[in-house]
Amino acid sequence: MLTLIEQLGIGTADLAAAFLFLYGLHRMSSPVTAPSGIFVAGIGMAVAVLASFLYAFGVGTAARSNLPVNIGLAVVALGLGGGAAWWSGRKVAMTAMPQMVAIYNGMGGGAAGAIAAVELFGIKAQGKTELIVTLLGALIGAVSLSGSLIAWAKLDGVINKPFRVKGQQAFNALVMLATVAVGAYIVVASADKAVLVLAMPTTIYLFFGCALALGILMTLPIGGADMPVVISIFNAFTGLAVGLEGYVLQNPALMIAGMVVGAAGMLLTLLMAKAMNRSVSNVVFTNFGEVAKHKQGKIKGSLKPMQPGDAGIAMRYAASVIIVPGYGLAVSQGQGKLFEFVKLLQAGGVLVKFAIHPVAGRMPGQMDVLLAEAGVPYDLIVQLEDINDQFASTDVALVIGANDVVNPAARTDKSSAIYGMPILNADQAKKVFVIKRGEGKGYAGIVNALFYADNCDMVYGDAQTVLIKMIEAVRGLNLPAVA
Repeated sequence: MLTLIEQLGIGTADLAAAFLFLYGLHRMSSPVTAPSGIFVAGIGMAVAVLASFLYAFGVGTAARSNLPVNIGLAVVALGLGGGAAWWSGRKVAMTAMPQMVAIYNGMGGGAAGAIAAVELFGIKAQGKTELIVTLLGALIGAVSLSGSLIAWAKLDGVINKPFRVKGQQAFNALVMLATVAVGAYIVVASADKAVLVLAMPTTIYLFFGCALALGILMTLPIGGADMPVVISIFNAFTGLAVGLEGYVLQNPALMIAGMVVGAAGMLLTLLMAKAMNRSVSNVVFTNFGEVAKHKQGKIKGSLKPMQPGDAGIAMRYAASVIIVPGYGLAVSQGQGKLFEFVKLLQAGGVLVKFAIHPVAGRMPGQMDVLLAEAGVPYDLIVQLEDINDQFASTDVALVIGANDVVNPAARTDKSSAIYGMPILNADQAKKVFVIKRGEGKGYAGIVNALFYADNCDMVYGDAQTVLIKMIEAVRGLNLPAVA
């Protein structure tokens, strides 16, 4: 048994961790304070880990023989996990950040599932309510683990195409029902004097097997266009699973952190679904990841290529420029050269802003992080709803590696697969330059009408290479900077 002082110390540590989680999340609400917010939340996690070690050290010798407590193994696991996370965090490229987020999110779901497994195999959940909550946390955690691993494989190119077969949704529903049925059997079989058809360990293994299969099956059909939604919804799943297991363990740090992450993930899911013109019910229960098949209307106009130097000089003589970054910028690692070019424009008195679409890139916020990595001031980065009205009065819109998020067909073509999706109004600028490696289509698989517009010129090439040529052309003008 823990002494009163030990219980007080653990409780204080748990509450301190919960406070640090909440305060860190609050600071993450602003790009300016986000780095310190992440640091504060990290300190909160360290305090939570310390609290778990305090509990383990406080367990008596007699009780220790009945509990799966291994301090040495825990320290080794913590060292290996922390070392791997530190190394990967420093080495991972910005283009691989979505994969990293997906796999780490899956590890969180797996951790919640592992806690639930310990509870279930030891039948430590007291009462049916606690047992049901444990099973629910196990289900959500296992789905998040296997689903996030499939998401990682898709983002990393291990799985290149969505896997869809006839009757897939009906089969997924059957797997879901089977998982719920096995969980219900565990609840009934846990009662005293219950007659077991299957041994309890076998039933628990079957439950986790069904839950893991469900996560795989629901993620396999998802296409690349829906990856921002996938990441956010599995993030919500992981938080919810952690919160539920925290309730079973009566751990306030787990409960608060889990529910905050779950709520934030669900809110982000709603925002992503809205940004893609999808309802959450459509995303989760119907054609999750499936782009509707529409016959695209005939595109008028023609593609008009332009040399990088000419485009760069035109922007140097403009009064205002709005830049729309996309995943192509991340692939080329051209954010540093982009900001160098922006500073040249600013030195010439050009008003420059960055326009961010909620689903630009492969995960929410990727473009914001990409620009912050290059040192772009936060006051230059503006979100869709705050900048869309400014395109019509802007001299030049520079689109770099973005496609569907600037396609005007979303506003004008009812036959388009993206009709109704909120887009950045880049086409309304007086002049549009698009940096693109080729004439490929976006995630939605449709031709972008903007590229054929009268006011649009195509600057072909890798984004970083094109930006270097633009910089050289502007510097070659030898124009004085504006005081």
